[in-house]
Amino acid sequence: MKIAIFANEGRKSMMISRKLHQKFKDTHFVLDNDNPDIVVTVGGDGTLLAAFHQYKNILDRVRFVGVHTGHLGFYTDWRDDEIDDLVISLQSDNGQSVSYPLLDVKVSYVDQLRPEVFLALNEATLKRNSATMVTDVYIGGEIFEKFRGDGLCISTPTGSTAYNKSLGGAVIHPNLRVLQMTEIGSINNRVFRTLSSPMIIAPNDWVTLYPNRESDYILTVDQNSYHGRQIKQITFKTSKKSIHFAKYRHMQFWQRVQDAFIGAEYAN
Repeated sequence: MKIAIFANEGRKSMMISRKLHQKFKDTHFVLDNDNPDIVVTVGGDGTLLAAFHQYKNILDRVRFVGVHTGHLGFYTDWRDDEIDDLVISLQSDNGQSVSYPLLDVKVSYVDQLRPEVFLALNEATLKRNSATMVTDVYIGGEIFEKFRGDGLCISTPTGSTAYNKSLGGAVIHPNLRVLQMTEIGSINNRVFRTLSSPMIIAPNDWVTLYPNRESDYILTVDQNSYHGRQIKQITFKTSKKSIHFAKYRHMQFWQRVQDAFIGAEYAN
């Protein structure tokens, strides 16, 4: 089995990364950062997001394992004092995995013939830098509304627990291959009107935005941001690709949600 270790630059993460590197060498794993079977991330959810984008071109043949070195992350199952157990689990690997759906983002620019395509694990957002955003919103190819406000967030089911949740969106189980659109500071008065509620979009449907022709839009895809270009349209759709996590001790989704937001001590 070929292993890649992907760590953030924090002092504790780098120390755990070095320990893992030595333990994998001692147990005769092959360390391969270019074409791994397993990517072990050391840090938190941000580190795993960065690793996901690093290896997005080989998602069909790579699985992820997260080690957290700070607060418990949503995607990270192992604590930094459990790396011996992690190595033992990898030695008895049987190839099992749990998969989460992703989000395709296709952006067409005014000054470019071919669209750019991005892949998101959590969410994508569109905002304006210095003024109210105005965009026509199409769902499944049909006009739905003209949105006015601070922006829109389109999230995956696992991303529904991130920025989407802070906007009042629903938490969605990842077995449902849907996407969710949530408004950011919409304007609703006698002149302007939006649905003003989060929307769950079926896997065979898609969301297309046609923003007003300005150049100060900011597009985010997970932790990455893109700005300074005039956008013609953006289409969001549930991707046919998935991210795969090695299922050694992968926590069930609702248990993960409980741990992240409620805590076992408050559940009874």
